[in-house]
Amino acid sequence: MIGGLWPSYRRLRLGTRLALGLGALSLVVFAVVGTALTTYMRDYLSAQLDDQLGIAQGAQSKSIVDSGSLTGKKYWGWYYAVYDVRDGRPVLRTPEDPGDVPADADDLTALAAAQTAAGTEVLSTAHLAGKGVYRLRACAVEPGVVLVSGAPMDDLEDTVRHLITIQVVTFGLALLALVVVGRALLRRGLKPLSDMAHTAHGIASHDLTESASRLPLRADAPGGGPEVEELRTAFNTMLQHIDDSLAVRAEAEQRLRRFVADASHELRTPLMSVRGYADLFQYAAANAPQERDKHLARLRAEAARMGFLLDDLLLLARLDAAEVETPLRMEDADLVELVGQAADAFGASHPHHALTVAPGPAAVPLRMDPHRIRQVLDNLLTNAAVHTPAGTPVRVAVRVASGTARVSVADEGPGIPPGDRERVFDRFYRVDKARSRDRGGSGLGLSVARSLARAHGGALELDEDAGATVFRLTLPLAPPAPGP
Repeated sequence: MIGGLWPSYRRLRLGTRLALGLGALSLVVFAVVGTALTTYMRDYLSAQLDDQLGIAQGAQSKSIVDSGSLTGKKYWGWYYAVYDVRDGRPVLRTPEDPGDVPADADDLTALAAAQTAAGTEVLSTAHLAGKGVYRLRACAVEPGVVLVSGAPMDDLEDTVRHLITIQVVTFGLALLALVVVGRALLRRGLKPLSDMAHTAHGIASHDLTESASRLPLRADAPGGGPEVEELRTAFNTMLQHIDDSLAVRAEAEQRLRRFVADASHELRTPLMSVRGYADLFQYAAANAPQERDKHLARLRAEAARMGFLLDDLLLLARLDAAEVETPLRMEDADLVELVGQAADAFGASHPHHALTVAPGPAAVPLRMDPHRIRQVLDNLLTNAAVHTPAGTPVRVAVRVASGTARVSVADEGPGIPPGDRERVFDRFYRVDKARSRDRGGSGLGLSVARSLARAHGGALELDEDAGATVFRLTLPLAPPAPGP
């Protein structure tokens, strides 16, 4: 039976199970208290009845001694038997009132014999046939005379039964109220757990909008105390982390889709050019040999352009996975010297732009990959030349402040539109799309530059300073902490 009820009990809600457990515990407590109280009351009433028997027998004994008969006060329903001891055996006297002795006086005679043998008063409880349960007491009135009195215990048993009835009713109502009220309080206290379970079920059923709803944290919100409040806070924090993770994941997926689409588009253009020039080269080889070298040169140029694009993509992929294997070859180098080399190369390749190198520190030794930092500097300077008209001044400055080395590349060109500033470092993003493509740009230059700066523990930022477009490269003077 119990084995069959156990699975049903386990399927009940936690609040109901706790209420039933509380009720079972209270039932045990009530049973122990009721038993102890009933036992105490029975013993107390029995002691009172024994005292009453002693007092009554004292008065009756005096009457027997004084007048030789039972002339003292008698209680209704009591029995009084006087025995004369002859040859050591009690002999019942003829009662003055036939109602003083029951029809079957064997129990009274046996108690008188016990008193005669013991010599002291004797108490006993006996069930007299047809009369009920009586409390009997035997005592010596005078030498050779024994008085046995019997008091009915019906009133005592009725009192005990009434007490038990009152206890059962009272404890039953208290138990019912305890279970009902306790279950209500437990349900109120466990409501946050139910809300958490509902939200968790919603998330488990792929209804991710459930994570947008939070459990209340107001002081007047129903709760189960500090423990449940801590659990509620932890649950809300977990939901916030889930929201953040989902947002980051969605953004990453969107960027990946855009990156794949842009990469496919960028690769498709040189591939189509390679195919076209290959066809032209094949045609020229058969029909116009003088055009063959020109088509071969264009074919090589498009292949080189595609190679540069693939190199940039590979570099970005390795930088994204820098936690596993860094693509940098770190060594001690002078940042000022690198800036000077980049400025000389820019002056030679872009003579129509006036480049100015601002005075700064004589040397800034850093732990870095000089090849990659030179790549960043060349990219910034080339970007300034490509996106500004001929004759636009370009300034380069090196500063050391707050434990960092800063290289700024500024131009006084038309600037970058406000709507493009937020995305200027995105991969494949171009401010001037048509001109960038004509010049062979892939839109990866600034993205590669920022990734290289971050790989060195620094940053690359865009700023507008007094009408000039300024890119600031920041690198830490102290070497970055080595990876695990």
